[in-house]
Amino acid sequence: MSITAEKKAELIKDNANAANDTGSPEVQVAILTERIRNLTEHLQMHKKDKGSRRGLLRLVAQRRKLLDYTRNASEERYQTIIQKHGIRR
Repeated sequence: MSITAEKKAELIKDNANAANDTGSPEVQVAILTERIRNLTEHLQMHKKDKGSRRGLLRLVAQRRKLLDYTRNASEERYQTIIQKHGIRR
């Protein structure tokens, strides 16, 4: 369900704007998207896991807030994130 340190480091490296960038919306959305994908796969096998479903909804809401923030700040950055990660609007 969670992502490994290596996978997280790879996501940070691929989405960072600068060398030590770990807090930009691009990086945060990338990490959240990976966690959402992992939880979605888990829930397809374990349909009655209500705790994980609640956690998934929380992650989706957090990602939506970050995307709304990015859209308000810069439409170009928002479109780039959406296309790169294949997120629906």
